[in-house]
Amino acid sequence: MFRCRLTRTLRIVFHRWMSLLCPAVLLMLASPASNAMAGGETYQKALPSTVWIITANGEDQTSTGTGVFIDKDRKLVLTNAHVVGDSRTAVVFFPEKKNGETMVKRKEYLDSVLKLAQPGRIIAVDRRRDLALIELAEVPERAEPITLAETSVSVGDSVDLIGNPGGSDVLWVYTSGTVRSIYQKKFKSDHGEHDFRVVETQTPIKPGDSGGPVVNQNGELIAIAQSFSPSQNLVSYCVDVQEIKGFVNGPWKAAPLGTKAVLKNAEVDFELHSTGHYEIKQKLSSGAIQSVFVAKDTEYFKRADVRRVWSLVSVSRDEPSTELMMRLMRQNSATKIGGWVVEKNGNGEFLILYVAKLDATAPDEAVAASIDYVARIAGAMSKQLKSQATQVTPAETPTQTLASWLAK
Repeated sequence: MFRCRLTRTLRIVFHRWMSLLCPAVLLMLASPASNAMAGGETYQKALPSTVWIITANGEDQTSTGTGVFIDKDRKLVLTNAHVVGDSRTAVVFFPEKKNGETMVKRKEYLDSVLKLAQPGRIIAVDRRRDLALIELAEVPERAEPITLAETSVSVGDSVDLIGNPGGSDVLWVYTSGTVRSIYQKKFKSDHGEHDFRVVETQTPIKPGDSGGPVVNQNGELIAIAQSFSPSQNLVSYCVDVQEIKGFVNGPWKAAPLGTKAVLKNAEVDFELHSTGHYEIKQKLSSGAIQSVFVAKDTEYFKRADVRRVWSLVSVSRDEPSTELMMRLMRQNSATKIGGWVVEKNGNGEFLILYVAKLDATAPDEAVAASIDYVARIAGAMSKQLKSQATQVTPAETPTQTLASWLAK
């Protein structure tokens, strides 16, 4: 992942256009060998399709990566889902020429954002395959969509790729490598759980190359860069063209907005908790305040995205009584969303929480309503349990207890 700080001018520009995000990580892949072009030829053929992507997270931090232009009619750019992250907008640059030569200095593009950049909207993600689609408002005339290869590559084939390594002052960097293996890979990364057909290559790639085109010797796209091995030098992983076709030609699924954006859109007042999650101090009709938390990240399984909302009601060294457990079970069968959770932490304390999980693509109003609902249910139970002594060790505050539960 490559991140950098924005200048004041760029910050104004980005915030005028959109709010964004993005990490980055790698690149590479494979190709057939007949009627092959030289490396320089494949580079020139793939270059007009390669883009530099910037997304922003927070007030002054951005992430950058690479992408590839795949559809001129629909104005679509393909990249990794982890490149766009929780952002739903992006700034996209196509390579420019000056005096007949490609402009490669990063600063030249940043100095002319309004003139050279194209605003984009993230319209679909598939986190299992780690793929995302960006729809552009406009496409430069010079831009050329890349051709997707009919078939994948074979072990031993040579591949070329173009990326935008974050540690470099220049863009559109060329490198080449060899296909080591092709197989189905199921793994976890900092960006979630993945399961896709991998083209493993021996290619020197860098953070910032993520999402870049990997082409065969005919200049056709056979994969996009996804990640590199942290333990083996020159071992990189790419998403195979078969996965790309399945994603692009299948039903698209809109990505959920980041929690912070959702809460802002819903006009919900919140604070950033020490755990990184968002705390809402909801006022009840009784005048009492009930803290409700919304998870900073969405959970997902295959194509199901879930947003977690919860409230901590009780922390006690005493095991909940049978009567209380039966009461919680009866409420679980009657509540509209969510349910009661009783857990024991590492300090031997029993935590009672009300946890709701809702569709992460639900409207902002649904999130606000869920927060209100969780607060009411938890507040009512808190009132019922008020007469019972809540024991918390002096060494561990309720906030620390909550933090230990969140870290599970």
